[in-house]
Amino acid sequence: QVQQAESGGGSVEAGGSLRLSCAASRYTYPIYTSICMGWFRQAPGKEREGVAVIGTDGTTRYTDSVKGRFTISKDNAKKTLYLQMNSLEPEDTAMYFCAWHFQPCADSTLWDRSRYNYWGQGTQVTVFS
Repeated sequence: QVQQAESGGGSVEAGGSLRLSCAASRYTYPIYTSICMGWFRQAPGKEREGVAVIGTDGTTRYTDSVKGRFTISKDNAKKTLYLQMNSLEPEDTAMYFCAWHFQPCADSTLWDRSRYNYWGQGTQVTVFS
């Protein structure tokens, strides 16, 4: 079982910023392992949806609603995934989850939750107007 710790959630006024972190420092894997890491979110009464993913080589993908506002990044040495969220909107209010799997990211399955074997416990983001 991967030990993951998410942090950085909170309440912020619309237009503000938050930075989420997801640390998996207790899990060891070879540095050359293919890995696709991502952030998903789930608002009350809605399906969990993909927000951003980053591949082994650092290639990133975003869902349309967050393009230009969110930035996903990672620190391989620290085994930590980040999500910088700027210009937050009330519609961004949700529980945010980090997730990953040990295969290359594929455009056809980026947002397929069943592809991701490892999930964080979630961190709440609330944006008020």
